[in-house]
Amino acid sequence: MDHPFSPRPTTRSGSILEGRVFRDVTPEHAGDVGDGTVFEYHEDDDATVWARYSGGGVRLGYLVGTRSARTLDFRYVHVTTEGQTASGHCVSRVELLDDGRLRMHEQWSWDSKPGSGTSVVEEVPGSP
Repeated sequence: MDHPFSPRPTTRSGSILEGRVFRDVTPEHAGDVGDGTVFEYHEDDDATVWARYSGGGVRLGYLVGTRSARTLDFRYVHVTTEGQTASGHCVSRVELLDDGRLRMHEQWSWDSKPGSGTSVVEEVPGSP
């Protein structure tokens, strides 16, 4: 069954994120994610989402949460390239680009330290 939001075939429930790869494209970075950070997303048939990410200021990170229509709500945790741990909460709004790729507009806040911000990640062209 195809989901009206995604130009790609989807699973029975309408998974739109499974196998998609995203890269940070935020002009100014306020967190550890930055140039070179890559996210590998997965989504099951119950709209549970998770991703592994690394690059930029992140040695290794994971996020886990849910998707409801065009909104993701998840928690993240990672280890920085300096060996510090960090965790927080993020809500992302998913946008379909004219070329069929996805862009996510993120509002995040730290749980492990003071601070919050916004970021933008886009699907890497040609990702599976």
